[in-house]
Amino acid sequence: MRLFVAVMPPVEALQGLADAVAPLRGLPGADRLRWTSADAWHLTLAFLGEVPAERVPELEVALAEVAETHPAHTLRLAGGGRFGDRVLWAGVEGQDWALRRLAEAVHGATAEVTGETDAFGFHPHLTLARAGSVRGRRRAEQRMAAAGLDALAGALDEYRGPEWEAAELRLMRSEHEGGAVRHTSLGAWPLARWEARPEQP
Repeated sequence: MRLFVAVMPPVEALQGLADAVAPLRGLPGADRLRWTSADAWHLTLAFLGEVPAERVPELEVALAEVAETHPAHTLRLAGGGRFGDRVLWAGVEGQDWALRRLAEAVHGATAEVTGETDAFGFHPHLTLARAGSVRGRRRAEQRMAAAGLDALAGALDEYRGPEWEAAELRLMRSEHEGGAVRHTSLGAWPLARWEARPEQP
């Protein structure tokens, strides 16, 4: 099974972003991108790759332990950016330091199951669109593609969505069906509720 661990923004946060993104689809170059569906939007904490079904219980135990020791926190979707000339994304503000700590803990807790040995690296974002294949692109075409993504990201500079609470971890399964990607939740674990949440040091 192809799995990842994520935090899922609530419907209100997704709708606010969807309203902000809708005009972007009519901008120059937007028709060359593959836009992700709002119902599949999420904040990936760790991509686990292919995991045998028999190892899923181990992941469930590990994620439950992480959730018990990391508090719920406040976030908002805000701004935008790009990864190279391929990916357009929306950013995250608020207690993003808590989200980073959560992602780091998930990475460490799942490493034994996934065999992931790369150093931890996390950039909180929500993927909005991807460019097509870049094979064979000339450097000038790559620069044009990057400039196009810059313009789209710039249109989100002032966007600040409603605040919401990141309150649970989810283990998600990703499946490809007829060219579309479907995400299914395999389990959810509530984050800790502490009377006084620790502030960022």
